[in-house]
Amino acid sequence: MILAAVVRSERFVFADLREVLAKANEEKSGDQLAGVAARSARERVAAKRVLADLSLAEIVAHPLIDDEVTRLILDTHNRAAFAEIASLTVGQFREFILDDATNDHALESIATAITPEIAASVAKLMSNKDLIIAASKIRKITRCRNTMGERGVLGIRTQPNHPSDDPTGILISTIDGLLYGCGDALIGVNPANDSADSAAAVLNTLTRLTNAWQIPTQTCCLAHITTQLKAMERGAPIDLLFQSVAGTEAANASFGINLNLLAEGRQRVLEHHATRDCSWRGEQVTYYETGQGSALSAEAHHGVDQLTLEARAHAVARAFDPFLVNSVVGFIGPEYLFDERQIIRAGLEDHFVGKLLGLPMGCDVCYTNHAHADQNSCDNLMVLLASSGCNFFMGVPGSDDVMLNYQSTSYHDALAIRRLLGLRPAPEFRVWLEENGLFQDGRPVHGDSLHRNLLMERAQHLIAHSLE
Repeated sequence: MILAAVVRSERFVFADLREVLAKANEEKSGDQLAGVAARSARERVAAKRVLADLSLAEIVAHPLIDDEVTRLILDTHNRAAFAEIASLTVGQFREFILDDATNDHALESIATAITPEIAASVAKLMSNKDLIIAASKIRKITRCRNTMGERGVLGIRTQPNHPSDDPTGILISTIDGLLYGCGDALIGVNPANDSADSAAAVLNTLTRLTNAWQIPTQTCCLAHITTQLKAMERGAPIDLLFQSVAGTEAANASFGINLNLLAEGRQRVLEHHATRDCSWRGEQVTYYETGQGSALSAEAHHGVDQLTLEARAHAVARAFDPFLVNSVVGFIGPEYLFDERQIIRAGLEDHFVGKLLGLPMGCDVCYTNHAHADQNSCDNLMVLLASSGCNFFMGVPGSDDVMLNYQSTSYHDALAIRRLLGLRPAPEFRVWLEENGLFQDGRPVHGDSLHRNLLMERAQHLIAHSLE
């Protein structure tokens, strides 16, 4: 490999592919914290030039890390499909993706031939607009209790967290979201208490609600995977099995997981689904969350940049056929993504890379209270990602998560984006909204006081029923 370039009479030489990838990355505070970022804009341009001229075959031939994630990537690599693109340089591959003649079917056919390092490489050569255009071509349709990912559909994960896991508070927040047409992607609670008893209580409460109102959606308690499996052993119903995943074996170990545990958990939930009297529309039973900076925060990054590690986390998720994957883009904090510009860039990168790898990507458009960002930042990224064909966003009451103490997107944000871009809820969920008098012509119909009062009476009944 030729790992040198001249920019305005200054020659830059890079030690290896790892350094090229890191220094070709757009500016991120996390890469700077790790000491792997380009030291100047000129060095970043030089690294991009080198990267653009490397072939995809050269990237596959030079693994960055020796661990079980890399072995998974290589063992699952579709080499027959890769043969068709192996000779392309990264720059040529970028042109292929952006070419008007390249459609979703062409990109879908090579998804398993693309390694995460290839996906990260081509993203580093793209502008924000390029990332939006490229991602908008790709759809990934998945099925569990409903269907997500179709063109023209924007799903919402309702996140009715409560600081003490109070069932009444969770239900009130959930029903509030349903009235806005939110919850089709998932009704998922991050528990304050990571115990099997708490997880079981949350799962039972949510399932009683969805059963009572026959809501065609999925529920999930975002406890640790082992906690969820213990709750399932005690009789709790699991629709989707959740886990946060990262791009290195060491980072996953810091989460208390490995690939064998992820495989075992998925298989056990599939067997569990076979015992339940539910109308399953598909066999995608997992939900994963990722985010740039997770490996660095665990001191498990091996000198690799944040975007490349995020792509490797996507490869972990891809191996277990997920129903949803969520990049929690600004959650870790400004040490990793400093401000609005970096958060927006990371969100667009994560969404594109995940879609290119064949994942059903959503995004928690969010920031922490000490980041250089605000709700306008979320508004900007939501519009850009929705234009990119993002599968789902978060619906947090008032956009302020009272348990996790961070800022995300609200139910009314979701409604506004759907109206602005002519997007719909998941098809089964949309029918349910209309049949239950909640939506008409794609809009909520609870504006008049009589209808609102009737809905509130029904909601009170549902809450009481779900708490029995």
